[in-house]
Amino acid sequence: MFRTLEMSNPAFTPPGLRFVTVKSAALGQRADLLLCVPPQAEALRDVPLVVLLHGVYGSHWSWAFQGGAHLTLQRLIDSAAIPPMVLAMPSDGLWGDGSGYVAHAGQDFERWIVDEVPAAARAATSACSLASPQCIAGLSMGGLGAMRLAGRYPQRYVAAAGHSSVTDAAQLDGLIAESRAGWAATPPDSTVIAAWRHAQAPLPALRFDCGRDDPFISANRQLHKDLLAAGIAHQYAEHDGGHDWGYWARHLADTLLFFGQTLRGLKPPAGASR
Repeated sequence: MFRTLEMSNPAFTPPGLRFVTVKSAALGQRADLLLCVPPQAEALRDVPLVVLLHGVYGSHWSWAFQGGAHLTLQRLIDSAAIPPMVLAMPSDGLWGDGSGYVAHAGQDFERWIVDEVPAAARAATSACSLASPQCIAGLSMGGLGAMRLAGRYPQRYVAAAGHSSVTDAAQLDGLIAESRAGWAATPPDSTVIAAWRHAQAPLPALRFDCGRDDPFISANRQLHKDLLAAGIAHQYAEHDGGHDWGYWARHLADTLLFFGQTLRGLKPPAGASR
């Protein structure tokens, strides 16, 4: 899928982490992602892949080096709270202050996440394959991306989650300097609830949470109500805290535990091996 793929030398990177740069056809440029491949996953095949999406102003290193995502993952695997998983933490494509993880007139940031990031993970580690179950999660703008994409592509993901999520692309207008003119703008391209209302069953498992002092708490409460009204199964939680890395670092574990529970309820894919 990629004309070029560059990967960091493990002699110079923290254990388990791999920095990857690919030539993205969807974006027409190079694009970055950070992989976390825990030691328990190294000798396995068809290992679940969890894609973590960052918020505005961030990049592929944000979840690990602002939120310690790789450390949380390793702690939960070491304690047998979750099965081995691989984390893929891509940049959003680095358009302006944030791409929204949506197709634009000249670049397809949605296809980058849905098609190319899993392909890059498979190219960078033999632990992941086409049979690997996929989960997706994100914070703020990444929560919009993760939950919206899971509704748009329910056949790709077994579970999705959001933290402190933007729920409508219009909410990004107060955060980004650029205009959203040229962004795909149908309702399923723009809002979480529209994506899920248009989704074809079977739907992925879904959970999301928000801090009570978060500026998007009202939007998350409304999404919870709208999902209930639509009869869409989900988990929703509120916690103390605001829109910051302290909150996200604490509650990523909730999402990984939710993913682990969902994955343990799946039948192993044909040909899965250890």
